Amino acid sequence: MQASSDITAALAPCALDDLLLYRVWRCMRACSTMTTRMVEGGFGITHREWGMIGMLAQAGELGSSELAERMLLDRVRTSRGLNSLFEKRLIERRQDVDDRRRVYVQLSAAGRALFDELFPRIARLNIDLLDGLDETHHELFLSCLHRLELRGCELNANGAVPEKADRRSGGTRHRWPRGIAFR
Repeated sequence: MQASSDITAALAPCALDDLLLYRVWRCMRACSTMTTRMVEGGFGITHREWGMIGMLAQAGELGSSELAERMLLDRVRTSRGLNSLFEKRLIERRQDVDDRRRVYVQLSAAGRALFDELFPRIARLNIDLLDGLDETHHELFLSCLHRLELRGCELNANGAVPEKADRRSGGTRHRWPRGIAFR
């Protein structure tokens, strides 16, 4: 890994390794593969489903739209994840008596048992990862992470990127942007 920690390169990126989002993605890939193997291989759920289980364990019953909002997911992906969790009997659904369009979800007993078994293992992995940082760097890292998350939400809310993902039409599999043809 040739990644630089030079702030000048980060503020005026000239190479892929200078890009903050690329570095965060690489860090995430290096660290999350262990979690992926754990949740998919050991428990038969996806990362997204694990996130939903964790959020429901933490918050209790939520409306599906509120769950999507808290997880920064679109409603379609949230709905698909919830359908999968329902089929696996890890969540229970309840329709609002006054508004039949609103659906509330909560963990089933099996979902709670899965969370109770899996969370300590993932927490241990997180602790092991943070063992690579001393206390000062740990606090600084968490502070920076919080600030970057807030800034990302702010940029998203302000429409910093005008393009829209077109996943309903097959996304990038069915078109190549700006008239570029490849053969």
